Amino acid sequence: MKKKLTYLIISVVICLVIGFLSSVVTQSSVDDWYVTLNKPSFNPPNWVFAPVWTILYILMGISAGWVWGKGFHHKWVKTGLYHFGFQLLLNALWSIVFFGLKEPFWALWIIVSLLIVLALTIKWFKVVSKFAAALLIPYLLWVCFATLLNYKIWELN
Repeated sequence: MKKKLTYLIISVVICLVIGFLSSVVTQSSVDDWYVTLNKPSFNPPNWVFAPVWTILYILMGISAGWVWGKGFHHKWVKTGLYHFGFQLLLNALWSIVFFGLKEPFWALWIIVSLLIVLALTIKWFKVVSKFAAALLIPYLLWVCFATLLNYKIWELN
């Protein structure tokens, strides 16, 4: 039990650190470049993003920690966690490309890739734990929304 709790804590911390580092890149453009963009009517106010992402990163960490707690020796656990790590890297890369490089078109390609890898992550997590897979559903829904938002921002600009 203590080992599983350690896995949960480590996983949540890793996700929150990735989220924090992504926010550093994001913040540099939110107050200048991002405000100049034409955005669709369904674009949420800027203050919504930080709490939503914080909750999502915590859920992601719990999900990954839950799967990890099932035993890394199991091939489905490894497969799921490899996919999880890859989607987490794509998540961070999206922030770098969209906000850091200010390239909505290339960010759109990354977020579509993220959606695919995230769907695969959920598939593999479900083999190990339906609970862990379910924890990623809000993240999947948010990334679907973010993909649409990214597309519309690219289209309008």
